[in-house]
Amino acid sequence: MQWGVWFYAICGLWAMAVVFALIRAARLTYRVEARSGRPFLRNGLPGYANIVPVAFNIGVARDAETQALRRQVVVRLLLILCGFAALWLFIVLAGAEA
Repeated sequence: MQWGVWFYAICGLWAMAVVFALIRAARLTYRVEARSGRPFLRNGLPGYANIVPVAFNIGVARDAETQALRRQVVVRLLLILCGFAALWLFIVLAGAEA
């Protein structure tokens, strides 16, 4: 099989993994915001996930369970960052072999 096909397949898998991790982080952020007493929209649904304030512990409840959920959000965001670094390394190595 050609190198280009492998490159696109690996990049596609990487993209799906990043989207999955981001969705998971957003869902955890909704749980952190619900535990922190953030208001909901008029129809009872959460407005949007404030991932950055939750990651930096801004306006988040200080109880142990909420902080554990917040740490899970941070871990997922770090995994995404490491994924970008790994993709950059993969692109550099793929470019060297092409």
